[in-house]
Amino acid sequence: MKQFNDTILKAYRGEQTSYVPLWFMRQAGRSQPEYRKLKEKYSLFEITHQPELCAYVTRLPVENYNVDAAILYKDIMSPLPPIGVQVDIKPGVGPVIDNPIRSKADIDRLGEIDPEQDIPYVLKTIEILSEEQLDVPLIGFSGAPFTLASYMIEGGPSKNYNKTKAMMYGDSLTWFALMDKLGDLIIRYVKAQIKAGASAIQIFDSWIGAVNAEDYRIFIKPTMERIFSAIKEEGVPGILFGVGTGHLLQEWNDLSVDVIGLDWRTSIQQARNMGITKTLQGNLDPAVLLADWDVVEERVKRILDHGMSQPGYVFNLGHGVFPDIQPETLKKLTGFIHEYTKQS
Repeated sequence: MKQFNDTILKAYRGEQTSYVPLWFMRQAGRSQPEYRKLKEKYSLFEITHQPELCAYVTRLPVENYNVDAAILYKDIMSPLPPIGVQVDIKPGVGPVIDNPIRSKADIDRLGEIDPEQDIPYVLKTIEILSEEQLDVPLIGFSGAPFTLASYMIEGGPSKNYNKTKAMMYGDSLTWFALMDKLGDLIIRYVKAQIKAGASAIQIFDSWIGAVNAEDYRIFIKPTMERIFSAIKEEGVPGILFGVGTGHLLQEWNDLSVDVIGLDWRTSIQQARNMGITKTLQGNLDPAVLLADWDVVEERVKRILDHGMSQPGYVFNLGHGVFPDIQPETLKKLTGFIHEYTKQS
């Protein structure tokens, strides 16, 4: 095995690095022909329940694109079935939950997660990757409380989160009980991933952009601080990412996070001008990768120049890789970023 490349961990800690490291959100998945072939035979949950197969899917982007980190292949719904949430991933729809949360009694009926007993396949996948197969760090992850709660309350994807917000505003006792339940779940879940060998943890709060800053401070921020404080205690970088969250960045900067992931709506320069002091990760609009290479190169250079203006920067996309982005484009992009940012 090649020498272990910890460049991305140094960047996450805000240290100077010899080049800008990168990975791509959703780098393992539908854009890869090898993955599409697997999906002809296996569902997402079937892949994640087979550690050797899941490890193969996770490490593919590292081998194919030469990125500086792997991210564990799984779904944010993975820890919910063990506590009694009936989840089905429906093609073209997403996670659908047959027993949505409507009252505190529904929350009281949920169990507690025991990662070693309930999701041993996830932990075994991490062990395989960290002990045998990767020469770059492995990023574990979890969904964030609001995003998980939105699925649990709405019963599936939502455009406006009306039921979720109705509980948040109108039944705060139930809301905070759910936040406590999910906070405990996430802490146990990510600590188990770290123990198994994950080198960093990213918390995906995909839908938190629907919440304004004042409500975030009241209804969500205390639980997020508890989660990131627990990650920090484990001595690994904690990363927070959401979509449409420019109005929340200053709230995030107050948290015990190490890294803030930006979507493409807020530039690196804008975030720094707002006083964001954390390491930044991002943030090319993935749609740019469908354009001609000269357009891609120009946009990427602009982001890199801003990112390199101070230590503590990791390149990524502002959202996940689209299925129709060509693997060759991602490989070319990785090589270009490594070469363009290489320190002499």
